[in-house]
Amino acid sequence: MPTSKLVTIFGGSGFLGRYIARRMAKAGWRVRVAVRRPNEAVYVRTYGVVGQVEPVLCNIRDDESVRSVLRGADAAVNCIGTFDKGGKNNFDAVQNKGAARIGRIAKEEGVARLVHISAIGADAEAETLYGQSKGQGEDAILESFPDAVILRPSVMFGAEDSFFNRFAGMTRFGPILPVVGASTKFQTVWVDDVAAAAEMGAKGTAAPGIYELGGPDVNTFRELMQQMLGVIHRRRLIINIPFWIASIMAGVMEFVQTITLGLVPPQITRDQVQTLKDDNVVSEGAKTFADLGIDPVAMEAVLPDYLWRFRPDGQYDDIKRSASNLRGA
Repeated sequence: MPTSKLVTIFGGSGFLGRYIARRMAKAGWRVRVAVRRPNEAVYVRTYGVVGQVEPVLCNIRDDESVRSVLRGADAAVNCIGTFDKGGKNNFDAVQNKGAARIGRIAKEEGVARLVHISAIGADAEAETLYGQSKGQGEDAILESFPDAVILRPSVMFGAEDSFFNRFAGMTRFGPILPVVGASTKFQTVWVDDVAAAAEMGAKGTAAPGIYELGGPDVNTFRELMQQMLGVIHRRRLIINIPFWIASIMAGVMEFVQTITLGLVPPQITRDQVQTLKDDNVVSEGAKTFADLGIDPVAMEAVLPDYLWRFRPDGQYDDIKRSASNLRGA
């Protein structure tokens, strides 16, 4: 019998990576999940039959480490990203040089297809360090691997997300929900739709190029929070923090992080405040889900599946509301 194909997924145990790993395993591929801490990623083994999905150690700052996990692979997917601008695994080390290393070594090892996960707003000339490093990473990938598939998703949502889960959690602590950039627009996208696009790239059924991936709806930050509040059955006053105040707050938080040697991470950074000044939506004329034949799923079809736990009475909230309505009838 022919040996099944092998895909290496860098960051395959992360939010997006695990969805891609699950899809590739279901398609019959062997999956090598390259991560910094394999012992914390053992759950990925359950995505396939025994031995089909394996977490392996990889440090993307080291050539030989990257080469060892790419050896023998038919395809590779790079999902690794960071929001840390300091330390060893900072923007430049991970999103620029790390991506460059993966692209170069993938080509040297004869990997047939490479999928790279970037972000809307990636531009080597961007005003933010995050956007610059994402853009530099894309440039480096294309220099070594010009027929790569690059995916730029907007903010992704899903059961493990750090967006809706974070803000829903904040509603438990008071009547006010503060946000920065309430008028900034987003085109939030379901994580598994992005995974489906990555699967196509790894299999070779997506044409090379850059794709900007957004969901079917465009909403302001405030509108997203209002939809979330509706799902979790809570009333909160959404307060917009002006950018100049948010920048001062972020600067103080970054200072605290510095003097505590990283023990107290900032809730928001100045770079993130700058990022929130620009809309996070698909560009006009960009390749999109439509070019891949994927019909993206709307938020309202997914959010209730995992945000129910933030309702006042959790999974019993709908039952209690129904009972209350009956008593009032």
